[in-house]
Amino acid sequence: MSNTNTNQKMTKKELNSMSWRYILGSQLNWNYERMMSSGYLYGILPALEKFYGDDDEEFQDMLRTHNQFFNTNAIFGNLIMGIDVAIEEEDGYKAKDTIVALKTALMGSLAGVGDSLFHVIWGTIFGSIAGTLAQSGSVVGCIIWIIANIALLFGRAALLPMGYQQGVKLVTTLKDKLNAFTNAATVLGVTVIGALIPSVVKANVPLVYKKNGVELVIQDTLDAILPALVPVLLVLLTYWMLGQKKLNSTRVIWIVLILSIALSAFGILG
Repeated sequence: MSNTNTNQKMTKKELNSMSWRYILGSQLNWNYERMMSSGYLYGILPALEKFYGDDDEEFQDMLRTHNQFFNTNAIFGNLIMGIDVAIEEEDGYKAKDTIVALKTALMGSLAGVGDSLFHVIWGTIFGSIAGTLAQSGSVVGCIIWIIANIALLFGRAALLPMGYQQGVKLVTTLKDKLNAFTNAATVLGVTVIGALIPSVVKANVPLVYKKNGVELVIQDTLDAILPALVPVLLVLLTYWMLGQKKLNSTRVIWIVLILSIALSAFGILG
């Protein structure tokens, strides 16, 4: 096997094509043995054909190499692939071990950042705003959600060319900035959710205490202590249940439904 440089530069069109191949096929043949390896191989295949197509032995070996275990946040997979292609374009087959180490190092760290940014924060912020507007009958909620997802899709497509242009220095240079951005976005997400609690969670205590002609409206007393106290307590209870080992989201939903029906039937919650 040769260790020569490929000397074949990827064009902008080829990079964009690979980016969309990975977007459409990142979960292709997802399995518990190698996770996203088939999707990654499908995305990077045009580059492998260009770099190693003249040497069957190298080509087949790199196919096997890129079909090894790979699992990360699907969106940041585009970034990893761009860096991968830049290195293989520069060093060719001799970069094989470097590529394996690079993918192993990046897929775990970027998985955590990507899941927090895109699966949790992005969806929480825009989904909450869109859902709240939709509940009030505004079509703007649907438009916001559609625009947010289109922006995420095309932003993801731009990550592969960006990774290719910047190479490894992109991750090292932006590491601290990514962490700071993640923390800031987390605070924003928590703030949005906190602000939406009183408008989304509808619960009150309809009990009225009467004695000697005096009426005490329990809900008015609770509002004097803290407005929307009951919704806040219900959200805290739900959050606590989700943290218990024997409870998952499905079981918590059933518990909330049963409690809501029971407490409503007894006139405790309205």
